[in-house]
Order: sequence, then C-alpha cells, then structure tokens
Amino acid sequence: MNENLAVPAVALVVLATVFVGAFGLRISRTTSDFYVASRTVGPRLNAAAISGEYLSAASFLGIAGLVLVQGPDMLWYPVGYTAGYLVLLLFVAAPLRRSGAYTLPDFAEARLASSAVRRLAGAFVVGVGWLYLLPQLQGAGLTLTVLTGAPDWLGGVIVAVVVVAIVAAGGMRSITFVQAFQYWLKLTALLVPALFLVVAWQGDGAPHHAFDEPAAFREQRSVRVDDGLDLRLERPLTVTVSGTVDGRPHEDQQLRLFAGTHRIEAGTQLTFAEGAAVPEAERDGDGGLSPSQAESRGERPLYATYGLILATFLGTMGLPHVVVRFYTSPHGVAARRTTVAVLGLIGAFYLLPPVYGALGRLYAPELTLTGDADAAVLLLPERMIGGLGGDLLGALIAGGAFAAFLSTASGLTMAVAGVLTQDVLPSRGVRHFRLGTLLAMAVPLAASALVGGLPVADAVGLAFAVSASSFCPLLVLGIWWRRLTPQGAAAGMLVGGGSALLAVAATMAGFPGTGALHALLAWPALWSVPLGFLTMILVSLATPSRVPAGTAAILARFHLPEELAGGQVRPEVKA
Repeated sequence: MNENLAVPAVALVVLATVFVGAFGLRISRTTSDFYVASRTVGPRLNAAAISGEYLSAASFLGIAGLVLVQGPDMLWYPVGYTAGYLVLLLFVAAPLRRSGAYTLPDFAEARLASSAVRRLAGAFVVGVGWLYLLPQLQGAGLTLTVLTGAPDWLGGVIVAVVVVAIVAAGGMRSITFVQAFQYWLKLTALLVPALFLVVAWQGDGAPHHAFDEPAAFREQRSVRVDDGLDLRLERPLTVTVSGTVDGRPHEDQQLRLFAGTHRIEAGTQLTFAEGAAVPEAERDGDGGLSPSQAESRGERPLYATYGLILATFLGTMGLPHVVVRFYTSPHGVAARRTTVAVLGLIGAFYLLPPVYGALGRLYAPELTLTGDADAAVLLLPERMIGGLGGDLLGALIAGGAFAAFLSTASGLTMAVAGVLTQDVLPSRGVRHFRLGTLLAMAVPLAASALVGGLPVADAVGLAFAVSASSFCPLLVLGIWWRRLTPQGAAAGMLVGGGSALLAVAATMAGFPGTGALHALLAWPALWSVPLGFLTMILVSLATPSRVPAGTAAILARFHLPEELAGGQVRPEVKA
C-alpha cells in the first residue's frame, strides 16, 4: 500500500474528527450535556451515532479476517451483531430511556435502591469497556503498521490521544456528532472499494471456486514466517523451503510434507505452487486466543455456533457504550425509533465485510499463515487492482478503519469515564469527568502494549459474552419482573458475569489446550447466560422480603408513556 496516500488519509480523518468534536464542545455547557447531551438527540442523528460507535474494529477488519481464515461459518458474527438490536428493541430500549438514568449503574440503583448493586454494576461496566477497548487500540496499531511499518503501539497511542481530547472536552455532545459523521465515512470507505473489487473479480477471467471450499493459492506465492508456527496438513503438500522445517535446515529446496503437524521456525520462507491448499496454522505468540477459538469451532462447530449466537444476540443490550446512547433520546418512543433506524444502518454495513473476507480467500490466502488476516481489507485494493486506483481505494479504506477505532473508542471511553466519575472519583462534576476520561483510556492502553496477537473479532466476541452474562439478566429481569431483589441481582451478575469473565481470562491465557473444557471456556455464553438468569431468579425468590418498596411505581414509569407516568429528570449543573 502506498503510504504517501494512506497516511494523509488517516491524518485527514483524525483532523476531521477533531474539527467535528470541536463543534460539540461549543454547545456543551451542563453536566447533562456531558453525560447525555441533555436528552435532546433525535432518532436519525442518534441512530447514525449509535451505528458509528457500534461498528468497531471487529466489524471493519475482524469479520473479514475471520471469514478469510475460517470460511462462511463466520457469517454468524454480522448476523448476531445486527440481531442484537432486535432484542434490544423488543425488551429494553424504551423502558431503559424512561428510567431517567445516565449509566447502567444508575439504572441498577434506580430499580433496586441498592448502592451495593450499583457498585457491582459499575465494576462490570468498567471491565466490559476495557475488554472492548483493547481490540480497538490493537486494530489501530495493526492498521498503522500495515500502512507505514510504524511500531504496533503507535496507532493505539494516536487513537487514545484523540479520543481523550474529544471526550474530555465536549462529552456526549461532541462524540454524538463525531460518531454520526464517522458512520457515513465508514460505510463509504467499505462500499466504494467493494464495488471496484467485485468488478475486478468478475473481470479477472480466472476460474472461481465455491465460497465454502477450502482456501487455495490462485498463483505461486512466497510467504515469509516471521514468528514460529505449526502447520497442520490433512493431506500431503509440496512446498519450496528456505529455512528450518521440523528442525532441519533447507535452502531453496522443494520439500514433500506429509499429513500431520510440521514445525516451521521463524524466518523461514515457504513458496506454494498454484492451486495448493492453504494449510491451517497455529502461530507462536497468539496468546492462545486464535488457535483456541479456531480449534473449538473445528472440534465442536455446533456448540461454538450456538455460543456465538447467544453472546451476540444478548450481549448487545449490555454493552455500556451502546446503552448510554439511549439515555440521550428525548423519550421512550424516540428510543424505539432510534433502534429501528439502527437496524437498517448496521444491516446495510454488514453486507460488506463478508465480501472482503470472501475475496481475501481468493487473493490473499497467505494472510492466514502470516497472522495478518485482519489486514485483508487494507491489502485487497493493491492486490486486486494495483496502480494509482488501488492506492486511492486503499487510502479510503485506511481512513475508514481509523474512523472505526476512533468512534468506538470514543463511546467506550465515554461510558467508562461516566461510571468512574460517578462511582469512583470524589466528585461528579465536569472537571472530575475529564479526569475519569484519562483513567478510562490509560488502563486499556497499557494493557494493549502487554497483550498481543488478539484477533479483533474474537476479542470483541468475548466482551459480548461477559456483557450477555451480566447485564442481560439485570436489564431483562429488572424491567419485566417485579420480584427481582438486590440480593438476586448481585448474585446473578457475580455468578453469570464472573464465570464468563473467568472463562475469558482462561481463554486468553490459552488454558486448557484441548478437549471439552477448552470449548466450554472458549464459548462461555451458552452456559454462563442461563446461569446468570437462574441465579438471579432463585436468589430473588429466596429473598422475597427484600423486594424494594415502590417497585410497582418504578415499573409503571418504565412501561408507561412519559406523559402518563412522568420521567425522572436530573437537575442540570453548570460546567
């Protein structure tokens, strides 16, 4: 990719983001402006902003990378990400807005009258937010490295600085305009190149194979292995080797590799013949995440698919950066209309990443060996079109990718900073909100430098699992079940969300290597979500005397139109 075009494109996106955010700063004057834009954001603007922050690195780069590596089974990711808003529309959107809260911990305290449940909900908001921020920062690093060869930490630092400046300066007002602008930028950045790539594919003249067939090299291709890896072959394969394979050095030598596992040392160059199948690779330094997830899908594909569906369908409603945007709607009807619009906007977007993944299986299959599958979207224009046209399209995609990192990181930082300001720092004013913004970004930025090799879509999928196991039971039961008690809510979040969080930690650490337990930990939502619901219900039934007084009135406010039930409105405080 021509960095003379790509780098200015990224810089232009950053400058445009700062400029649009400055417009929001000019009209941010109160605490309500900073937290929820004074609850005056209309459905069209809010839908574009929600779509902008929701379409993260996992959507822009990660889905295409997963489709490239593992084929059409990964189409469940965009289906799940979109369908999650249907569940949100049916069960949560309008009642959540009518609660009058600023954050998820606010909702927990308003519904259950318990500061302990509020603090626990706050801890999970911070945990899910930081877990979700990690792949955004790492994706930014990958993008800048592919574009310029810069260190992989630099992209994350740039995103962190820009996001902290925008969020701390203008709060929700600023990021609303920023995220709406960035949605349309991201859609354009994928749609326009995709049209040219499909035309180039149709005019290629080379034979096409079915999407669900194993990936193969369409032409002779040399691949340099920068990190050691194990190749798993289902059938014999002939390659030309310059380097060390199975402990034996070779120098530009044709080698017949038999079915089984073969060790490829770092620095080895492999040359594959035209038509050769792309072998499955397990790389060193992956932190266990990519191999474990892939192995779970291979050994137990049905379990992995259901685990993915449940996590994405139910996890959306508990994502802190998504939920907080519904508090900006003027009323419950507007929140529902916003959700309907979001379904259309993100549904249109999610038609595009699978196109890049399918083309990547044809034109860049070696990325599965180099560990750069998430970069397929960035590299395809140069690979398929080339010349000035390919460079211009690549620059457009690079700008869109950075917009994805900035918009999602802005929403997550806003959500985490709001919780830190209200529940950790000694004051809830705007000045302390800005300090909370720094803290919200500092931890994941430091962690991104320590944890490497996390495929962005898989990492985000784990955040969805924790969200689905903790906040989904709290929201659904808190809105629809009058017998929920503070003890039941706390126990359900601890058991459901805590077990999912432990499973995520074990998966990231690569434990255990194989077997049924390995699959259970790699895809925890299938058992952790029911466990969270069951615990919350049973403990609540066991503590019937602890149902908060005034529950009936609270639920009436959740479900009745504002003009009938009245809404909880917080007094505004001048900045």
